Amino acid sequence: MHSDGVRTIEIDTPSGRFGVWTRTVGDTSGTTILVLHGGPGATHEYLLDLEQPLTEAGFGVVFYDQLGSHFSDQPDDPTLWEIPRFVDEVEQVRTALGLDASTFVLYGQSWGGVLATEYALAHPTALKGLVISNMMSSIPSYNEYAQQVLLPEMDPDALARIKELEAAGDTINAEYEALLAPHYERHVLRRPMAEWPAHVLAGFEHINYDIYVPLQGPSELGASGKLLDWDRSGDLHTIDVPTLVMGAQHDTMDPAHKRWMADQLPQGTYLHCPDGSHLSLVDDHDVYIAGLLDWLRELG
Repeated sequence: MHSDGVRTIEIDTPSGRFGVWTRTVGDTSGTTILVLHGGPGATHEYLLDLEQPLTEAGFGVVFYDQLGSHFSDQPDDPTLWEIPRFVDEVEQVRTALGLDASTFVLYGQSWGGVLATEYALAHPTALKGLVISNMMSSIPSYNEYAQQVLLPEMDPDALARIKELEAAGDTINAEYEALLAPHYERHVLRRPMAEWPAHVLAGFEHINYDIYVPLQGPSELGASGKLLDWDRSGDLHTIDVPTLVMGAQHDTMDPAHKRWMADQLPQGTYLHCPDGSHLSLVDDHDVYIAGLLDWLRELG
């Protein structure tokens, strides 16, 4: 069965019922990948480079914007932005889509990788496979990597000014973005920002900061919000489903840690993108897609 359609799925929350936007493409009669975007509070848009290669290879793909994100309802309710509530949302979306362990692969990139990990721990029997892309299993370890590796690469004066703006809570402005541009072009998407694809820029421009800041914190150089102490490294050995961990040499997330994650997972595989960054889907596209497709085909 080929499906190509936009659908709003109604989900129940402690604050009432809201609609989340989904778009299904490709052949959903077999393995179907539900895509969890990052942010938190970004959109599916920056992950659209998954669509053509996966559907042409015969897989179904469901893009969706999590509650609060651009194409979905955006309730003004801070109590909704908690990991367990998001996990419950994913479960409601899965159920509404009719996906089960015979077909359901959950893909999470960046914050989506946090959410996918949490989902796998809460609902292991629902999954055929799991993909954790560009996300470590520990925010404390990520923050340590940022302090030891990422920050020392930066211009000291620029870094000092970035920290001033962050301390003042004044980070949603052109000056902050300009100061971070060299970091973005080295570790987020390895090309001049003026050359970033329109769909990637849209994913960033549409971030809901009412979600992003409480969870991630105001800084792009580490996490300081509700995610500050998030660490599932000690639980990886309990996720006994086929899992692909995707890392990249120039990522904001430590590739050595992601390789270690794959070793902890009972059915873990690691894919390394030597020329990629946090968006290795875009800047090391061929390696990323080839590895993802190989793993999906082996999954059966």
